[in-house]
Formats: sequence, structure tokens, C-alpha cells
Amino acid sequence: MRVLGIESSCDETGVAIYDMEKGLLAHRLFSQIAMHAEYGGVVPELASRDHIRKTLPLIEEVLDAASLTTADIDAVAYTAGPGLAGALLVGAAIGRSLAWALNIPALAVNHMEGHLLSPLLEVPAPAFPFVSLLVSGGHTQLVDVRGIGQYELLGESIDDAVGEAFDKTAKLLGMDYPGGPYLAAKAEQGVADRFVFPRPMTNRPGLDFSFSGLKTFAMNTWMETEQSDQDKADIALAFQTAVVETLAIKCKRALKQTGHKRLVVAGGVSANKALRQKLDSMKGVDVFYPRQQFCSDNGAMIAFAGAMRHQAMKHQEIPSFTVRPRWPLNELSPP
Repeated sequence: MRVLGIESSCDETGVAIYDMEKGLLAHRLFSQIAMHAEYGGVVPELASRDHIRKTLPLIEEVLDAASLTTADIDAVAYTAGPGLAGALLVGAAIGRSLAWALNIPALAVNHMEGHLLSPLLEVPAPAFPFVSLLVSGGHTQLVDVRGIGQYELLGESIDDAVGEAFDKTAKLLGMDYPGGPYLAAKAEQGVADRFVFPRPMTNRPGLDFSFSGLKTFAMNTWMETEQSDQDKADIALAFQTAVVETLAIKCKRALKQTGHKRLVVAGGVSANKALRQKLDSMKGVDVFYPRQQFCSDNGAMIAFAGAMRHQAMKHQEIPSFTVRPRWPLNELSPP
């Protein structure tokens, strides 16, 4: 069975084809970063219009790369949420229309489930059950994962997501958009322990996070310095170290609470080298990540998640469709 996956939840258009027997056949991604950089953030209307321009050409590219035609596709998976409503509607409309024209199933996929399952594309793939740390621009969550659709939310950020905190802190330090990767690169030039930032909510029980205070702490620290390039690097390092250690502390708690020995880390921030080094140093735990190119939004994770659900479910077609800008993981059910 071959599934065509379409991702259009925010500012990246991703298309991929996943074969249940042969694995990932082809994938393509177009990022809108250059367009949105002028505005310092994602402009929803511009994002939607660009998805309209790019999705069909990317589908053609992926089919050509896999030496397939639309007749060789057995199902279409598309991101139905969470995300920007207009951007989601583009992928949903194209995915549903293509599936209807080909008389094949159309599968609405949860974007965060796509991220959560993306490390299963790798070899070796993690086996269920495991704890998942989802870290992206919009989400920071710890999830107890026992199977497809069997998710228990253990903790999440009560304010800024970790990726959002990275981007906002980078912006106040005068870095370009998107700021997270720039801040991480700048941190490599920093002097360790010159500044020590708090590890929020680690001195109390529970698995929730809070990162907005770190952003404020960084701003206050920045205002008290001469604002030199070295000051910027040292603050970037102190901020990143605090975030990484906070995430690691909460991961250890989640693993102890569930009794699991496997940790799966996914989402855009899972590409952060300092985070990977810290989590890899934990003893008695097997840690899994997606490959670097699949940490950010992509069509491969949507095609794969759609294939996993289609394989396990009795599909029932419905003629209409909707999208869910807010769609919590804990509202998903097993197929």
C-alpha cells in the first residue's frame, strides 16, 4: 500500500510517498522562511497562498522521483490540525479532492501524531511503549505512548512552547528569524557559567513546563550588559543550557513515573545538538530521534502516520471534510 502525505499546517509545504513494504519512496519540502523573515514571523494569509502555489507542483515532483503516477497511490493523508486554519484547508482540500478523483481513501492526520511517530521511520525504530518528548514552535509535551492512538498526556507547557521561547529570546537579542537555530549557533561561542539562568518548575513535583520566565530573565540580563557580541553568545548559552537541563529533568521524571526505558524526541527543537547530547547522556535509557531533515514539519511523517492508521482501521469514507486548528493528542483514539 502506498500513501501520499501532504503537510501544510504552517509555513512549510511537505509532500511524500510512503510504501508499507518498501518504506519511504520520495519526499519534497518547500520552506517559506525567506518570505516570512521580512515580517519577523509567519503571516497566515501569505502562508496559505504559498501552499496553494506549491502543493500540486510538489506532488508532481514526488511522483516523478518515485517513478509513479497517481494511479499507483492507494490513499492520501493530509494534516487536518493543529495548525493555521487557512494553511490546513489548502492541504485538506487538495488531499480530499485528489482522493475523491482517484476513488481512494483520504486520511485526516493529526500533525503532532505525525511528529510523535516520525522516529519510527528510522532504523532501528523504537518499539512501544515509550515516553515521547514533543518540542516544537507551538508545543512542548511529554506523552506516554503505548501504541498508535494510545496516548496519555503527562505534562505540557503552561505558557510559551520551547521553540517559541527560543525564537522570542533570539529576537530580543537581535537575531534573524527564525531565531532558534541562530541562538543555538551563537551559544556555541558562549562562555559557560558566566550567566546562570533558573530551571523553571523543576523544584516542584509534576511534569508541566514554563518557559516565558526564561525569556524575561534573558531580556533583563541582556539589558544589564554592554550588549557586546560576547554578551549575546554568553546569554544564548545560558538560556539554552537552562532549557536543555529543564527538559532533561522532566524527561527523567516521566520515565521513572511510567517505568519505560525508551524516550522518543521529536519536533523542530529535537534537532538541537545540545539537547541531543544531554538526553543521550542519560543512563539506562534508549533515546530515539527523527533524522535532522524530519525534525521540522514534513510530508514524510504525515504519509507514515496515515499509513499506520489506515493499515489498522476499517476505513469509512465521508464526502465532507474539516480542519482543527486546535486538536489535542489526547483526543485521538486507537484505529
